[in-house]
Amino acid sequence: MKKLIYIGTIGAFLFTACSKEVNDNTPSGTDQRLAVLLSEQSPNKSKDYFILPDDGDLASIPQDPKNPLSHAKVELGKFLFHETAIGVKPKFDASRQTFSCASCHHVAAGFQAGRKQGIGDGGIGFGLIGEARRKDPNCPENDVDVQPIRSPSALNSAFQELQLWNGQFGGVGENQNYRNQWTAGTPKEVNNKELHGLETQAIAGLTVHRLDANNQLFETTDYKNLFIQAYGNLNTSELYSLENMGKAIAAYERTLLANQAPFQQWLRGNFSAMTERQKSGAILFFGKANCSSCHTGPALNSMEFYALGMNDFRDSEVLKTVDEATKNGRGGFTGNPNDNYKFKVPQLYNLTESPFYGHGGSFRSVESVIRYKNKGIKENPGVPDSQLAETFKPLGLTEEEIVALTDFIENGLKDPNLERLVPSTLPSGNCFPVADPESRNDLGCNL
Repeated sequence: MKKLIYIGTIGAFLFTACSKEVNDNTPSGTDQRLAVLLSEQSPNKSKDYFILPDDGDLASIPQDPKNPLSHAKVELGKFLFHETAIGVKPKFDASRQTFSCASCHHVAAGFQAGRKQGIGDGGIGFGLIGEARRKDPNCPENDVDVQPIRSPSALNSAFQELQLWNGQFGGVGENQNYRNQWTAGTPKEVNNKELHGLETQAIAGLTVHRLDANNQLFETTDYKNLFIQAYGNLNTSELYSLENMGKAIAAYERTLLANQAPFQQWLRGNFSAMTERQKSGAILFFGKANCSSCHTGPALNSMEFYALGMNDFRDSEVLKTVDEATKNGRGGFTGNPNDNYKFKVPQLYNLTESPFYGHGGSFRSVESVIRYKNKGIKENPGVPDSQLAETFKPLGLTEEEIVALTDFIENGLKDPNLERLVPSTLPSGNCFPVADPESRNDLGCNL
């Protein structure tokens, strides 16, 4: 404990002055300018439009009417999302019960993968933020479960009606115009349930990523009561269905909200939560830099798709060659050539937890993305100029402005306490988000 001794009236005056400076929450001119900008860009003419819901405030979280949120369902989903014991259908048998949804969307990397290409079944190792995960050398190349595109963050995903970079998951909204693409026998067939993207992705993803009900586990642990509390006392086949598992996982994902970030604190009235430079960066974000023309709302994202000329995965850097449909982005799903090379606008909170940016992970820092957009020159020669977004053009930002904008995105939008959103242990007792022997050592599960 620090002890401060002040002698005489001078010391007392200094103490009083310092206390006043620390505790003064009077909005500055910068605060007022930012508030005006936010109000001008808000549908309800209030900066409150950008506030993320509080933890536990389920009624304020966007949700699928076919999957109403409940605390019991969210609690079940929190465990299932991280549960490595449901990895019961691996192609590589040594991976059995060693991977989970969180293998590619874990808290250590801001609910991203921590590496350019996420790996589930067939992977080993973790490192600190998932950067050391790699293909098990004994796993056949065709058996490893790898992502053909950078794993998007699960954070703030409640504010995205459709899921994945190409928006293919979700049988609602714009996707109803592409029912012919809900191909039978593929994951897109789940769109026929006409659920929102998170629910559709979670249900389809259980099969795609070789996860399934583990009835023995569910019947002999707390899972049984968790399922009953979430869905009622049904028979086993109905209670432990993939749909119920997926809906619970989606319910949990909707609660992954970065609402403790400095910008969120500022929106709630704590004007000292951000530094002056971060506030200046926010003014640029919502002003001169025009970031908010795409990144808006509480999650600073949108349901629009744009071509920004960024590179895809380079074949020399990935475990499997990326297919053309993935490279075509939205067009790979819709089949419309006008949608080719367009990718969904992502959310912007806690980006620095994983050092890869862009759908192909071709950038290694927030600042490099800002500099790329500031220049407005495409890096991927395969993207026709005619497909590029109209807003992809030189921004004219100065070096000082780039630094301020970077500070706002990196630090002003960083929730420092995401660990509160994950379980401390699982009903199975398994290590998570991955549980192979090397990962258990990395994660300290064997201590």
